[in-house]
Amino acid sequence: MSDPDLSSPLIQRQPEVVISIHDNGEEEEEDYNHPSAGQQNQPPRVPRHDHLNPPFGFLSDAEPPPTTVDPFRNDTPGVSGLYEAIKIVICLPIALLRLVIFGASLAVGYVATKLALAGWKDKHNPMPRWRCRIMWVTRICTRCILFSFGYHWIRRKGKPARRDIAPIVVSNHVIYVNRFSQESRKNAVHEIKRKASSDRFPRLLLFPEGTTTNGKVLISFQLGAFIPGYPIQPVVVRYPHVHFDQSWGNISLLMLMFRMFTQFHNFMEVEYLPVIYPSDTQKQNAVRLSQKTSHAIATSLNVVQTSHSYGDLMLLNRATELKLENPSNYMVEMAKVASLFHISSLEAVRYLDTFSSMNPDSSGRVTLHDFLRVLRLKPCTLSKGIFGFIDVEKAGSITFRQFLFASAHVSAQPLFQQTCELAFSHCDADGDGFISIQELGDALKLTIPNSNKDEIQGMYILLDEDKDQRISKDDFLSCLRRNPLLIAVFSPILSPT
Repeated sequence: MSDPDLSSPLIQRQPEVVISIHDNGEEEEEDYNHPSAGQQNQPPRVPRHDHLNPPFGFLSDAEPPPTTVDPFRNDTPGVSGLYEAIKIVICLPIALLRLVIFGASLAVGYVATKLALAGWKDKHNPMPRWRCRIMWVTRICTRCILFSFGYHWIRRKGKPARRDIAPIVVSNHVIYVNRFSQESRKNAVHEIKRKASSDRFPRLLLFPEGTTTNGKVLISFQLGAFIPGYPIQPVVVRYPHVHFDQSWGNISLLMLMFRMFTQFHNFMEVEYLPVIYPSDTQKQNAVRLSQKTSHAIATSLNVVQTSHSYGDLMLLNRATELKLENPSNYMVEMAKVASLFHISSLEAVRYLDTFSSMNPDSSGRVTLHDFLRVLRLKPCTLSKGIFGFIDVEKAGSITFRQFLFASAHVSAQPLFQQTCELAFSHCDADGDGFISIQELGDALKLTIPNSNKDEIQGMYILLDEDKDQRISKDDFLSCLRRNPLLIAVFSPILSPT
């Protein structure tokens, strides 16, 4: 049998067509890998690299480099400097008064809201007028809460459009807002359409970023606000500061509240931007409308746009839970990854769990030894080839981004599932529905010569997902879905000798 070759039909590169969007509504089709969200009007052309073998050729240096910015990092999570320390001491008595105002406003607002909603079960129609009047108490309490946090006055620019002109308002997301919703994504979009289409409801305020950021970039937008195709008024909220970053980031809620209570004044600016009227084409294309809106907001904020999303925050939090050094190394601009490979944030987190077990160093890189250890592979031409295709920098180590891209790329191939099933059938030589350790050893010896008993046993344990001492088809397929790079170990046995 010839040396195992990773370039099989499973891994054939698929051309990708990306439509670039221009403000004049025109579109053109180009052969691009994937544009950066911050360059959506003129995506960089990706040259072909024919010298790279197909499996991971897409990981060439032509792929736009990831941004190094961390959209979720608060710049001042702790107290630093004599000025801030003195200010806190001076403001402590004021902080106690603010805490009283905050607590009283919260309590009164809660009671008012409960009264306004008591017995109201008709959620499909607007709230009756008398209930709305009670909710005005809640609105006043909300303003008092902002006052207690140091927002004594709020500068406003521009004018809000009438509801009949722009029924939907979208804004950037910095200060903490509860993003929990029991409705599914589909039902949420339906509700947005229904309420935006009827002037009986108030205007809808949506935060399409889906999570809080530090305001230094604009991350990718979710599409719920744009699917209905209605005119949209973007609203920009700024929080200018010198000594204290007010954003919700790598800082506890209690510390954030304490720091806000002990400031002389916290600045907030609200600017109403011109209404964005979707063209006929954009009414049918939520992506194009969201891009036009995000471009307007980013331009007004004078920030760059990135492909980060809530999925990156999930990765950041998971990296923190796993006690990995420099957790921000594990963000991958998840909106771009999801668009390229159609994987969910939960799948990306599972890949991070696997990568974490490879013992990454402080810079977030993994060596060949630890990569092979976790995937139960011995050093050989095939295993080094798999690692080499991921290590496109030829640095002798790989990053989580490279590992994720490689894994997601392989699992996204049209023939991946079919190849996994065929591989199981070939390994299950006696057709009893299970792979014995003898059958696995026979299969591995065809692709990884000179495998010893311990190495075969290690792979057997890895494939036995439910740990019942036997490898069923479900075990085998589940393991390959979690570790898709291992398909290269089994796919050569399907090729003609």
